Amino acid sequence: MSAPTSITTRELASRECDGVRVLLLWRPADDAVTVAVEDERLGELFELVVAPDRALDAFFHPYAYAV
Repeated sequence: MSAPTSITTRELASRECDGVRVLLLWRPADDAVTVAVEDERLGELFELVVAPDRALDAFFHPYAYAV
């Protein structure tokens, strides 16, 4: 996955395990925190907007937040 970062988005953390890559992203302009997930095994990609106080939990457990 190419990091969906730009001047307006900052990558705070990333991790990869068993074909699943997770990025924790922050957009300073609107103070939004998102978690981007790419599962290469399934060919799926999704992004979640999360509350700042739940950012690390969502980063480590993104599927629990994907509803």
